Amino acid sequence: MISAGDFRNGMTFEMDGEVFQVVKFQHVKPGKGAAFVRTTYRNVRT
Repeated sequence: MISAGDFRNGMTFEMDGEVFQVVKFQHVKPGKGAAFVRTTYRNVRT
């Protein structure tokens, strides 16, 4: 199991039986509210 804190640009991971690659990873710390991870990923097979 991978957590959101482990994401890095270019890494690959498996989700729902498909392999994905992280295209863009951004840790967002808004002024109000909790921090979160914004991630763009693509399917490696397509």
